[in-house]
Amino acid sequence: MKRFTFLAAAAVTLGSLSGAWAANQADQHFITEAIQGDMAEVQMGQLAQQKGQSDAVKSYGQMLVNDHQADEQKAKQVANQIGVAPPNEPTAAQKSDYDKMSKLSGKAFDRRFAVMMVNDHRKDIKKFQREARKSNDPVGQYANEALPTLKKHLSEAQKLEHNSTASR
Repeated sequence: MKRFTFLAAAAVTLGSLSGAWAANQADQHFITEAIQGDMAEVQMGQLAQQKGQSDAVKSYGQMLVNDHQADEQKAKQVANQIGVAPPNEPTAAQKSDYDKMSKLSGKAFDRRFAVMMVNDHRKDIKKFQREARKSNDPVGQYANEALPTLKKHLSEAQKLEHNSTASR
């Protein structure tokens, strides 16, 4: 009976350790993606300032640069806090999106940029809300603090999208 109790306790302990490891890996993945997202948004914001036709797109681009540079610093602090080496560049998919956008200009750029920003920020908000709900650790707190900025970006991107489709 003692042996059974010991084995059961060991199984519970191992199960809880593997759950903690999985959560840790999930946090590491989330913070890495967040940093890469910030880097990509900064680059896309800079591109919007160069290639955008409308003042609204250029202004939105400047907002992206300012907000995501600040957020990237916060995310890197959290990464360091949880022992994750921050990535040095966006993902291959983000680089590909940038390359595609860099070939556009004028109204075509403005329209595609607005759609991309709406879609991107909707996805980000879902990820950040999920992370903010699941934990009250540094990663969860970071996600919760970043949400208002992401929601502001979505709202402004929706205005850009509406204006770019209305002016066709």
